[in-house]
This record gives sequence, C-alpha cells and structure tokens, in this order.
Amino acid sequence: MAEITLITGGVRSGKSRCALALAKDIPGVRAFIATAEPFDDGMRERIRKHREERGNAFVTIEEPLDLRRALASVPADASVAVVDCLTVWLGNLMHHRNARPGDCPEIDAFLALLDDPPCALVVVSNEVGMGIMPPSEMARLFQDLSGRLNQETARRADRVILMVSGVPVVVKGGAR
Repeated sequence: MAEITLITGGVRSGKSRCALALAKDIPGVRAFIATAEPFDDGMRERIRKHREERGNAFVTIEEPLDLRRALASVPADASVAVVDCLTVWLGNLMHHRNARPGDCPEIDAFLALLDDPPCALVVVSNEVGMGIMPPSEMARLFQDLSGRLNQETARRADRVILMVSGVPVVVKGGAR
C-alpha cells in the first residue's frame, strides 16, 4: 500500500515547502492537487508564488471541491501526489456545499480513498485546534470539522509531521 504523510502546523509554518521537499525526494512522476480558489488579490498572489515554487516538477490538478475525483485523475504512473491543503478545501466545502458534521459526502469519499490511495500521498492541513474557542458559530463549525478531518487523516497516515516555525517534528512514524 502507498505511504501517506500528513503535514500539519500553523499558517506560514513551512508545511507546503516541507511537502514539496518530501515529494521531490520520491523519484518518478509527481502530481500536485491544488485546492485554493483565486477569490481575491491576496489569494491570487499566494497561488502564483506556490506555482512558481513548484515549477514544472509536478503535474498540477486544480480541484477546489472533489478531492476523490482529483486523486482519481492523477496520472497512472505517478509515484506521489501532494494535496495542498485540506483546510482550504474544507473552507470551500463549507462555502459551496454548506458542509456540516456527519453530512459531507466529499469528506467521506476522501477519507475512504485514503484506505487505498492511488500512489504515495503527502497531505497538507492546518492545525486549527491550538487556539482559543472561536466566538462565531461558523468558525466553531470550521474548527470542529477541521479537527475531525485532521484526526481521521492522521489515523490513516503512516507518518504525521507537525511544522513548528519551519522545523518538522515527527509526531507519528519515523523518518524515511
């Protein structure tokens, strides 16, 4: 079975850079599944920088909602796919599909796919549970859904890395 690595941490902690470095260490065809939507100038700039950083080392698949379909469209000869990132994807699902706990088939389909991934996966997600309880219902819902998604992904992962100020800390599994 293909290895799954989850990389989590705070915003701007180095998660994406770590994911790209891990994927580049795996020989063969590499895929990158981008979940971000360019909804404002700041996000467009962030997307541009991410594209520039990975260059042409990856086949890029842009999919803001259906990760199962995106992973099914990874080239058959791909050795690894980076999914960046689950928290952006979750925000998209909440915005476009009104995702709720226990009622989000896209999350269920993604988690089921992790039981038999098409290739090695490096999955990026923000750790949102280390802060205070959010004051709004929508923010609490996002935190709850994100926590469940991260826990279920980590349970299925062979390795979990927590990024702290650009430093990878292995939480589960060992170094390759």
